[in-house]
Amino acid sequence: MKQSIEEVGAQPLPYEVFAVKYATREALRRNHFIGGDSHDGPMAMDYYVWVVRNAERTVVVDTGFSAEMATKRGRTLLRTPAEGLKLLGIDAASVKDVIITHLHYDHVGTFESFPQAQFHLQDDEMSYATGRHMCQKQFSHSYEVDEIVGMVRLVYKNRVSFYSGKGDLAPGLTVHRIGGHTHGMQCVRVWTKRGWMVLASDTSHYYEHFEKRRAYTTMFNVGEALQGYAKLEALADSTRHIIPGHDPLVMQRYPAASQEMAGIVARLDVEPNYG
Repeated sequence: MKQSIEEVGAQPLPYEVFAVKYATREALRRNHFIGGDSHDGPMAMDYYVWVVRNAERTVVVDTGFSAEMATKRGRTLLRTPAEGLKLLGIDAASVKDVIITHLHYDHVGTFESFPQAQFHLQDDEMSYATGRHMCQKQFSHSYEVDEIVGMVRLVYKNRVSFYSGKGDLAPGLTVHRIGGHTHGMQCVRVWTKRGWMVLASDTSHYYEHFEKRRAYTTMFNVGEALQGYAKLEALADSTRHIIPGHDPLVMQRYPAASQEMAGIVARLDVEPNYG
């Protein structure tokens, strides 16, 4: 049984939560499921960073990738993550806290745009990204060595906070190691006016992954990924409170933060328009 915010002994202000779309790419269904898909067809992938904020703090979740990386990887950059944040009145250079769900190129690129930030990361992710498994192209292809070295440099500047499992960042804001996609993959649990919601990031790339218990193709531990879906559901008030990491449906199911931001920034702490 899920605990209410009163039962856990905290009275935080609810957070507003936003998804900021910064890039996209065309793909096929078979690209996104281990074992392929019998109904293969187009299945685009969108790229997001997220914002969690209330009157007391603003936290950014992940930092996307750069124009140079878009060219290298064949992605369509629509705007830099910093430009997307600016639409919400957020100056990346002034952000104090950034959660990095994992160190893949599309989640930690442009971290240099956040010169004042403390970065929040799982112990297992740093160990994985700098350890023996990176000798295997199967695991290393989604990382960029310069970005990993850059994060290591920040460790030596005391700008990385590490967590082992659950981490309490602030009242109503926690991180939780899930694993699967990477060894240190984590999700973010947030208290909002509609209850506990979970930013799944790549613990579930699409709604279909956790809804149908299927696994994405880039995977370190399939067992942890599949078991992780139950963890997401336990952390969230319902499956309607889980936000996948790359699904274009997020922009359809949640309202735009404003008319001008339609298709760019979705407001996630309100009721979705499905189910």
